Amino acid sequence: MQATQRTYSVEIAGLKRELPLFRVASNVRIAVLNVLGDTALVQAAATSLANRLAELDYSVLVTAEAKSIPLIHALSVATARPYAVLRKSYKPYMGDALSATTHSITTGEEQTLYLDAKDRDLVAGARIVLVDDVISSGSTLQAMRKIMGRAGAIIAGEAAIMTEGERGDWSDVIALGHLPVFGDEAAAAD
Repeated sequence: MQATQRTYSVEIAGLKRELPLFRVASNVRIAVLNVLGDTALVQAAATSLANRLAELDYSVLVTAEAKSIPLIHALSVATARPYAVLRKSYKPYMGDALSATTHSITTGEEQTLYLDAKDRDLVAGARIVLVDDVISSGSTLQAMRKIMGRAGAIIAGEAAIMTEGERGDWSDVIALGHLPVFGDEAAAAD
């Protein structure tokens, strides 16, 4: 008999979701927010984030591939601002792309992010907002910052649906909620 999947309840922009707990290390679990295919949540989160970003002076939104793409698209529509996606693999058509390496908490793997040459022109000298679905360890955010700095962008703000881990680490991030990291008690309940 298969064990019941443990979940963590959240409310995001007025919508309730049960997030599955996923082991990322010995005795450590995270609540996984996967917005892919959840159109209602993406739209509600984008609307809420657009309202929160209204006070910032910025002209471009930037995210990393892949789970946050529906969010940044909806956010672009809601704010009437263009967006760029940092890709996780290089393709020849991307030209003189900029790159930075990060370590993903969800995959446990090192990955490289690439800024396409066409998007370099979009962000160069622009005031930008970095967007992600969940900011946890901050490694993806750090790689995005590094690429934007090398591209000559000015980071006006950082936004996410949720932050995770130590709440104080993310006090400057505009977020709709916060997720705890689960320790021994939740992790031992396999």
